[in-house]
Amino acid sequence: MAGRAQIRTNNSALIAMIADEDTVTGFLLAGVGNVDLRRKTNYLIVDSKTTVKQIEDAFKEFTTKDDIGIVLISQYVANMIRFVVDSYNKPIPAILEIPSKDHPYDPAHDSVLSRVKHLFSSESVASERR
Repeated sequence: MAGRAQIRTNNSALIAMIADEDTVTGFLLAGVGNVDLRRKTNYLIVDSKTTVKQIEDAFKEFTTKDDIGIVLISQYVANMIRFVVDSYNKPIPAILEIPSKDHPYDPAHDSVLSRVKHLFSSESVASERR
């Protein structure tokens, strides 16, 4: 298992959220919210006043914390920082793009889905060469 990313086992992993208020509220009501000792939350509510820099900083913070296993990000928010999301290549925390109430999901813009398609197309090309 050398070289594999692992989540710490002494604590449970958290789910981080970057999304609009309705989406974050729904997940908070489901119990994914957390506030640590430094009063830092595991979510960012994105509204019209939220800057791209704030979104980018939250994404970078959530993807570098060792207690986060999944980062849920609304796809329209991910599109605002697409260059950062597409350059992220670690398996943990996993990045999942989700739809929001006002912005439907578009599979053409999902970075994870495009990587999976590329992986399977590469595997099919390799198997044809055998």
